[in-house]
Amino acid sequence: MNNYETNLDKNAANFIPLTPISFLERAKDIYPNYEALVYEKKSYTWAEVYKRCTKFASALEKVGIGKGDTVSVMAFNTPEIFEAHYSVPMTGAVLNTINVRLDAKTVSYILNHSEAKVFIVDRQLHSIIEKALTTVEKKPIIIDIQDEYADQKLLKKIGENEYEEFLNTGDENYVWKRPKDEWQAISLNYTSGTTGNPKGVVYHHRGSYLMSTGSAVAWNMPNRLNFLTVVPMFHCNGWGYPWTIPMLNGKTVCLRSIDIKKIFELIEKHEITHFGGAPIVLNMITGASSSDQKKLINKVYVLTAGAPPPSIIFKKMKALGFEVMHVYGLTETYGHVTQCAWNDDWNLLDEDKQNEIKARQGVRYPNTEDVMVLDPNTMKPVPKDGKSMGEIMIRGNVVMKGYFKDKEATEKSMANGWFHSGDLAVMHPDGYIKIQDRSKDIIISGGENISSIEIENTLAKHPAVSIVAVVAKSDEKWGEVPCAFIEKVKDKEVSEKELISFCKETLAGFKVPKRISFCELPKTSTGKIQKFELRKIAKELS
Repeated sequence: MNNYETNLDKNAANFIPLTPISFLERAKDIYPNYEALVYEKKSYTWAEVYKRCTKFASALEKVGIGKGDTVSVMAFNTPEIFEAHYSVPMTGAVLNTINVRLDAKTVSYILNHSEAKVFIVDRQLHSIIEKALTTVEKKPIIIDIQDEYADQKLLKKIGENEYEEFLNTGDENYVWKRPKDEWQAISLNYTSGTTGNPKGVVYHHRGSYLMSTGSAVAWNMPNRLNFLTVVPMFHCNGWGYPWTIPMLNGKTVCLRSIDIKKIFELIEKHEITHFGGAPIVLNMITGASSSDQKKLINKVYVLTAGAPPPSIIFKKMKALGFEVMHVYGLTETYGHVTQCAWNDDWNLLDEDKQNEIKARQGVRYPNTEDVMVLDPNTMKPVPKDGKSMGEIMIRGNVVMKGYFKDKEATEKSMANGWFHSGDLAVMHPDGYIKIQDRSKDIIISGGENISSIEIENTLAKHPAVSIVAVVAKSDEKWGEVPCAFIEKVKDKEVSEKELISFCKETLAGFKVPKRISFCELPKTSTGKIQKFELRKIAKELS
């Protein structure tokens, strides 16, 4: 033991476990009367948000909720789900936000698997929730969100408790429970479960704290910004921004559902500076009618993630006044772990080349210790040549604690001291990562590996193509061949033959889709295209 390890121990004065809940407390102390949370005609100050969260936490504790209990929420982007990011962990409990587009069977599975003791729900979701509850082994306490701005024709009472009434049973002088260990669980997020039951991903207070701070640095977010909640708060806890924005004393403007006209209206009304969205949302923005769009007075900064964006989207968004940065991450990594950080040298390149670079997944976030592209067999880095493919692997404090109640899956995902993403990528000479495909989405045709993303990026450049997804289609001769599914730009026509010819101009022959089908693509609530559904359709195509 050396002198730096003698009589220099942790104590109450020099060590307090990290938690993002402290950001709300600080905002309340410093800016109590500043506008913090806005939803339609509702507006709360930091003092009011803090008071509402502590009262709700107290009410939860009165019905027996404490450390290690699960509180589930199934709601749209409204103040209630924002508040739950504080009120639930204030008791020591774990927040479980559930995707509003899930079917009853999956919701039931999550409630059973998580052992949810309380379930906060939006009344508009009653048809799914009522059905789900019929197969829940231990029925949780139901708390209804009565939203006056929801479609009143779709609403139905579900539980015996209403959110505001339940909140008012709490003590406004309640002292929240700081975690004794920053490794303590703060939230539980379930994966999409496309190949079986979804997996429960457990976050801890330390990771959520670091993701919140790292995001602010990576995106150059200023104090007092105005943030629009386009990303559902059930998705990776809204990419961590319900915790980040209070840290910056910013204003959060809630958007209940994706409505492009509404997005432009809110940008104008609240002078929105930042929002996030999947590439599909950006597609919707750029493809909106002129009557739905509004001229931006100031630049609006946009973060996009969830799927590799086609390079053309950056050009289209810039033309409207949006500055887009591409980031990459997974549910298992609290959200973003890489960013396409801009290099000033690239300003000298032509616009198409710049947009191509912007579509890369980039380099590691400030809060991410290590991101590499490794050969999954040898665990050695692939050459930085922009061609050699490997798997993206991550390690650091923003990798999940593990999968809830699934030791085997946890150990497999973190074999050899790295989290295995399942995403196949190359690394360029400058160290920037570029995804080629999900391991399950790679198309192997006649022994050749084909990136579905490369084909998607090519087709996305056609002026008649709005959204595109490419999957493998079985073929007697080649084993697999590319098959493309396309949503066309409104009022623009294009044929399968035309698009195949368009691909032949830039793609090798074996990469050109053998079939192109026009349809509305199946999507998740966060805008991810459900390729497993498209594979089913591809099987039926001649």
